[in-house]
Amino acid sequence: MITPGRAWYLVHSRFRHGVRAFYYRDFVRPRILSTPPVEQTVSDVCEIHVLTSENDLLNMVWALKSFYRMSASTFKLCIHDDGTLQAASRELLSTHFPNARLLLRSDADRVMKEVLQSYPLCKQLRASHCLALKLFDFLHYLESDRMLLIDSDVLFFCHPTELLRRIEDPTYLLNTVNGDVKDSYTVTADDVRAQCGFSLQSRFNSGLGLIHRKSVTFPAVERFLALPTITSHPWLIEQTLFALCSSQHGAQLLPREYDVSLATPLEARPCRHYVGAIRHLFYDEGIRKLVQNSFLREN
Repeated sequence: MITPGRAWYLVHSRFRHGVRAFYYRDFVRPRILSTPPVEQTVSDVCEIHVLTSENDLLNMVWALKSFYRMSASTFKLCIHDDGTLQAASRELLSTHFPNARLLLRSDADRVMKEVLQSYPLCKQLRASHCLALKLFDFLHYLESDRMLLIDSDVLFFCHPTELLRRIEDPTYLLNTVNGDVKDSYTVTADDVRAQCGFSLQSRFNSGLGLIHRKSVTFPAVERFLALPTITSHPWLIEQTLFALCSSQHGAQLLPREYDVSLATPLEARPCRHYVGAIRHLFYDEGIRKLVQNSFLREN
């Protein structure tokens, strides 16, 4: 029997962001599974890498299908399992993205244990922090000189012109990502300047952007992992390491319309990164806008 307290908690958790968010999350969101598969992932210009979990699976399908639909891109795709994907979910991904590589955590663990054998700090971080797979596994399994990071909480609403221009321009050699609302690192810019000898790119967010293969190396990450405060916040380590490698290589933020924003209305943004504080808007604003623009009917 469900106690009154438990019943209140369940109702509150379902409806705490309103009936509309509940409706688009629980009733509309699964309809993405009725859309056709993404089959044309053939371009070697860039490879998309995503990390997903059982809980984030539906959001990730929305993220990827909205990108492929709005960009008309044919970039290859590699999906990394964080270790929680069930067999049915793996089959679902193979159905919706038949040409993608799907890398199981159990298989990757065996490979990466050997790959990182000479980098004990890297090996320890990967074993203890799931988000570290975004750094180590993405780099090791990358089959292009350019990698596009897309987190499962990013939705696309129109053609991401400037992002694609930078990806497809062979003379564009910087790493470029969406700007965060503030610096969200485990190190300070002053410490990086003093201990590493370069300036740390401000507001670097690793949820969306272009990363050049040569910008991230395991020896460099091993050195950065020796910084005193580098592991001080588990959810920011991966982003900090991407920011450090990118700053040393050369980095630039995408235009302001790609910025993470906690308050600004969607308006004419090509995409929006629905970070934790505004995750409910992924459904109430993002999925709702796509559905209103016939996204489910056109796919």
